[in-house]
Amino acid sequence: MQQTLNPWITSPVPADGADTASSYVYVPPAAVICAPLRGVVEPDAADRLARRTVSGSAALWVTGAHGGSGESRIADLLEGARVTDHCWPVLQDGSKPRVLLACRADMRGLTAARSALTQWASGAAPELDLLGLAVLADAPGKTPKPLRDFAAIVGGGAPRLWILPWVEAWRHGDATTPPPGREYERFITDLAALSTDTTPSTTH
Repeated sequence: MQQTLNPWITSPVPADGADTASSYVYVPPAAVICAPLRGVVEPDAADRLARRTVSGSAALWVTGAHGGSGESRIADLLEGARVTDHCWPVLQDGSKPRVLLACRADMRGLTAARSALTQWASGAAPELDLLGLAVLADAPGKTPKPLRDFAAIVGGGAPRLWILPWVEAWRHGDATTPPPGREYERFITDLAALSTDTTPSTTH
């Protein structure tokens, strides 16, 4: 699967989609992008997330890169988190919000996340503290290798990346069951610490 390169990536994804133990595992270069970068070109207007002035306060604002991104599910997991309805949040008091970007692990979701991260990296988004990108599985089972590779590339443009597996209970409307697995435990622990940290986001 051919992918358009992100501005922070210089190496292409291998065309071979084979997923075998002996196949070469592509590892994208570390980006460690923690703030907007000079020289990054913002995406077309149609591909940018809108801004929205939000009322009240939150320890963390969860911004979905597209409809169906899972931002409400993510916000339900994190104490003090609120959703922004697929818009960059602008706080009424002028302070800088802490934001988590979320998307699904399909091509539509990852492409939307790439555009949102490009918008942020170009400085076209409002001033905010972007903590990272959460990529939620879009279907049960193992994500195809080309999409896994693309998710790693897209995540290279965020300060941090979390890849989160499918939760079957959510499909049946059960939002009260804690998601199983170490990935969610680590994700919730990480975000709890980051949401209360008083220092700027500086690690990948």
